[in-house]
Amino acid sequence: MRNWNVVVTVREPRFAQAWHLLAPYGMLHKTEFYNVLTLQVSDTAAFLQDLHRQLGQQPELGESVARVVPVSTRFEFQSPAAFEEQARAALVPWVERLAGQRFHVRMHRRGFKGRLSSQEEERFLDGFLLQCLAERGATATVDFDDPDMIIAVETVGQQAGLSLWSREALARYPLVKLD
Repeated sequence: MRNWNVVVTVREPRFAQAWHLLAPYGMLHKTEFYNVLTLQVSDTAAFLQDLHRQLGQQPELGESVARVVPVSTRFEFQSPAAFEEQARAALVPWVERLAGQRFHVRMHRRGFKGRLSSQEEERFLDGFLLQCLAERGATATVDFDDPDMIIAVETVGQQAGLSLWSREALARYPLVKLD
């Protein structure tokens, strides 16, 4: 299994253009999933800022990439139960940031078909976060229409990456398409 901290979905038929755009940023790998690449960069924030700047100067390059999602934590799992256990552990540090916010979990699953349901896991993780907040005496609301924060869950085979995105960050970086 390869290390990665960015998942990229490429637009057809521009795979070569996307590869050329992204390869200078770090270790880029094709996955077993159609038009999905993974990338390991040294600094996801710097990568996103530089890619955004480059696409502002050369917008035609952006036509090759459908979405780019950096993640801040990553883990491997062998079963749905292991996924849920590790995802819960990865989410705990973000609980305080969600207090008083409108949020939701959005999962893009590649692999584990029939064993892991994106919608069920989204509901499960939303519920887990609400429970953690309640245990701390805080509240938040699951909101899909106008969230303050979105937790991205990206799976590639038996690897998962998670990241927390504010409304402002998503507005700043239009290639990070979570919904």
